[in-house]
Amino acid sequence: MTDVQLVTIGVQAMTVAAKMSAPILLTALIIGFAISLFQSVTQIQDATLSFVPKMIAIGIALVFAGSWMMREIVTFTTNLYERIPTIVLGG
Repeated sequence: MTDVQLVTIGVQAMTVAAKMSAPILLTALIIGFAISLFQSVTQIQDATLSFVPKMIAIGIALVFAGSWMMREIVTFTTNLYERIPTIVLGG
């Protein structure tokens, strides 16, 4: 295994990890911002007010993006396993 192959696999793994976390993180960011804005406008400062809507929104995001996320990770893993002979043999 050369250093170029190792760096390529590492970059691909980080790209896939970023793609996998994006729907969840963006959902939490948007809902968190909206709840914070609502709390600041109404002066309601309750910690549970931001937690419950975020969890519901993240669950909904997982329902909608879950199949895509599964396809992406299975494709990455399959491609990685298919490259094992060339990595081990140095070709």
